[in-house]
Amino acid sequence: MGLGNPGPEYAKTRHNCGFRALDILARKLGCKVDRGKFEGLYGQTTYDGHKLYLLKPLTYMNLSGRSVLQLSAYFNIPPQRIVVIFDDISLNIGRLRIRGSGSAGGHNGIKSIISQLGSQDFPRVKVGVGAKPNPDFDLADWVLSAFSASEEKALQEALERAADAALCIVSHGTMEAANRFNAAGK
Repeated sequence: MGLGNPGPEYAKTRHNCGFRALDILARKLGCKVDRGKFEGLYGQTTYDGHKLYLLKPLTYMNLSGRSVLQLSAYFNIPPQRIVVIFDDISLNIGRLRIRGSGSAGGHNGIKSIISQLGSQDFPRVKVGVGAKPNPDFDLADWVLSAFSASEEKALQEALERAADAALCIVSHGTMEAANRFNAAGK
């Protein structure tokens, strides 16, 4: 699953890193994510002997869990086999952090998924989007802001690595992906 908000006005915002990484992943796999179902767009493919479903929830970030739950229930996918790619303001731009489980850490999309699945035991690929410029800056304004040209370059490399990290989780597990990708980047 790649998290983001639907609509062209959100396409290049910090909050849409999950969508952007999923688009890269879909391109690498030759998979179209264009079937409308589960309150989102999804596609189906195989990788390394595994059947994969790629999903972009179209519910807006705060309700992403509804879409994730519908797809996982329909295909009988347990939380431990759901990989979620999303933005993280606690990481510098260009950094990734792979985790096998954990709290929402204040991220409303992850909060929604945990609530809907009734579990926080699902792998995550966090993409660093940088911290707010100052503590008084509104968080919603920050995550819905676009990247500067120099930030975009670092981000693009991170999004490519995030797609690779998701595939590594599928083939080799979360621990191996964390070993390979957590130290990489800026």
